[in-house]
Amino acid sequence: MITQKLNDQITRIGPDTPAGAVHRQYWQPAALTDELAGANDPMLPVNLLGERLVMMRDEAGDLILATREASADEAPTHHPAREEIRLVEGGPVYPVVEKNGICFAFMGEGEAPAFPNFDCFRAPESHVFAFKGLWECNWLQALEIGIDPSHASFLHRFLQDEDPSDGYGKQFRDKAANTDMPITQVLREYPRPDIEVDETPFGLKITSLRHMKGGLTHVRVTNQIFPSAICIPMSREMIITQWHVPVDDENCYWFTMFTSFDKPVNKELMREQRLKEHSLPDYAPLKNASNNYHYDPEEQKSLTYTGMGMDINVHDQWAVESMGAIQDRTREHLGRGDAAIIRYRLLLRKAIKAVQTGKLDRLPMQDMQTTPQIMGPLSNDAIADSDDWLGASMAADMERRQAAPWDATV
Repeated sequence: MITQKLNDQITRIGPDTPAGAVHRQYWQPAALTDELAGANDPMLPVNLLGERLVMMRDEAGDLILATREASADEAPTHHPAREEIRLVEGGPVYPVVEKNGICFAFMGEGEAPAFPNFDCFRAPESHVFAFKGLWECNWLQALEIGIDPSHASFLHRFLQDEDPSDGYGKQFRDKAANTDMPITQVLREYPRPDIEVDETPFGLKITSLRHMKGGLTHVRVTNQIFPSAICIPMSREMIITQWHVPVDDENCYWFTMFTSFDKPVNKELMREQRLKEHSLPDYAPLKNASNNYHYDPEEQKSLTYTGMGMDINVHDQWAVESMGAIQDRTREHLGRGDAAIIRYRLLLRKAIKAVQTGKLDRLPMQDMQTTPQIMGPLSNDAIADSDDWLGASMAADMERRQAAPWDATV
């Protein structure tokens, strides 16, 4: 339970807000490269961190974000026609860098920080697929569900186990390393993990341990990448790196890079899968509060915990949007299962203080020399003997990296 003042401090992201100032010191996903495809002179409206912007090319041909005027009736995610766009003369201009399908913008003070050498950035373009989706809620509750390891055993509980070979491009459709047990079965049968949280140079490493029969432990390693991203295993082949990007105080986009350690990603299939669930140009989900997320009580009886289909993004969307535009944390009661959320909020409050006191060097990943040396992070599922779960988890990650067709070594 926290005060309303503190809840406002850590959720609101406008230009003059504490959390907004922290976000502006990091590269933020602003658009998909796909959104610029086919435009020789792109004028793409972008709403980011409470500002109305347009992505365009400057006189040198470089992508930038420039400030634009917003019409009085413009909704936060509305894409006005290009001929309606009017730039604000003398307004801020922000640099843009394209990385494997996502255009990142820096909206902070001083020199932009370096990018870490994460797998999603150093893998070749052929092995990374990028997509995004709109959630109508504050960015923080979107992030916090991603760093809650316990929720997968309930919110994403599948009552039947599919053949993992039919689950390409879908999360929780694989077998845990070193076993024939589907991940869906592991999560269902062992729903209450022990959770360990360690601070790292990029944020937090979150290890959830599901102690199984026969002296075995299921180890799932996920990560919080400061300020608003996660890195989690999707399957033995892929990991997901996902940013929860504030549009304004009450809307956010998730931007995801799917990175393969094996074969090149089937981008056409993965895009087709996700466009069945989203509309363009806003990338808004077709299942939403207006249609009760297509809830089906018959499905809930025998197939899924939520009764909202097989796409786990819809499960998460329902959970975070149902809390309200900005979650009321004055009424919450955090427990042992919320260890990562507690640690993250402390990290965010420390970062807010660092920015307010001008000590930007205390923020994660702000050193131009050391940040490019940050690699990984380790994100995987493994089942191992309980007395050596750490070694087994690291060995499973090394095995995958050594077999990768691109340089995935750490």
